[in-house]
Amino acid sequence: MRTVIRGMGELCITAGLIVMLFVTYELWGTGQYTKGAQDELGDEMLKNWRAAKVTTERVKLGKGLAVIRIPRFGEHYRFVVIEGVDRADLRKGPGHYPGSALPGQLGNFVVSGHRTTYSAPFNRLGELDRGDRILIDTRDEQYVYKVTDRRIVRPSAVEVTAPVPFHPKRRPTERLLTLTTCHPKYSAAQRMVVFGELAEALPRAASARAAGT
Repeated sequence: MRTVIRGMGELCITAGLIVMLFVTYELWGTGQYTKGAQDELGDEMLKNWRAAKVTTERVKLGKGLAVIRIPRFGEHYRFVVIEGVDRADLRKGPGHYPGSALPGQLGNFVVSGHRTTYSAPFNRLGELDRGDRILIDTRDEQYVYKVTDRRIVRPSAVEVTAPVPFHPKRRPTERLLTLTTCHPKYSAAQRMVVFGELAEALPRAASARAAGT
């Protein structure tokens, strides 16, 4: 009996170590992957921004499109927004839904991001209140959106990504922002959605260009 108990104890310890290693990889290991991808994409995007402007140029899937900053989350919160929302794209950072509006454009600029792994860019979306600012930096402009609402919806509620959220047949008359992530944390049972509307568009300062923000 003692041998059986000892063997069960050893199995439990081994299982516990395996779980700890898995959790460590999910939280730290995936975060390191995203950090490396963000550094590489940020450098590449900044280089392109400094190059001669091509008005017809479109960002390729998997490449950096813009920078998102949310003052409520602190001065160090900064992520390159990737063009695309495939699994490989979202491992690099928050992703822009292809086909939705571009930053500052008429319609709905839709961005999705992980909440718990791969640096968890949207981990704290639940803390945002109406009126909070969300800054989107592009090559020449900084678009300031203000939060208007936050909702929890079904994963199948694709109507939130329409040019007019929840009204896919309507023509847009406003410049909107929608951020989506999983809800609750560590689950994909639902989606948390934060809505915003454009409050102002400002020229991106020369100092911000130099810093790549």
